[in-house]
Amino acid sequence: MKNVTITLEEEVARWARIRAAEQNTSVSRLVGEMLKEKMQAEEAYLLAMEEFLAEKPRVLKKPGTPYPRREDLHER
Repeated sequence: MKNVTITLEEEVARWARIRAAEQNTSVSRLVGEMLKEKMQAEEAYLLAMEEFLAEKPRVLKKPGTPYPRREDLHER
């Protein structure tokens, strides 16, 4: 693990100390876990985007035909 020093506004530091105490952990570990979750969320998003963009485009309608009406697609 790598140690880092961060600067927080007093209100943020107070919130972090309270949240860490509630979770029976340190502020350092709390911040580390938050950053890890953020990193994993971004990686998952990028992977999903790559998978989506890798799909070949699909033809939604034949050339020269109108798009279906909204009412035909969605029951109300």
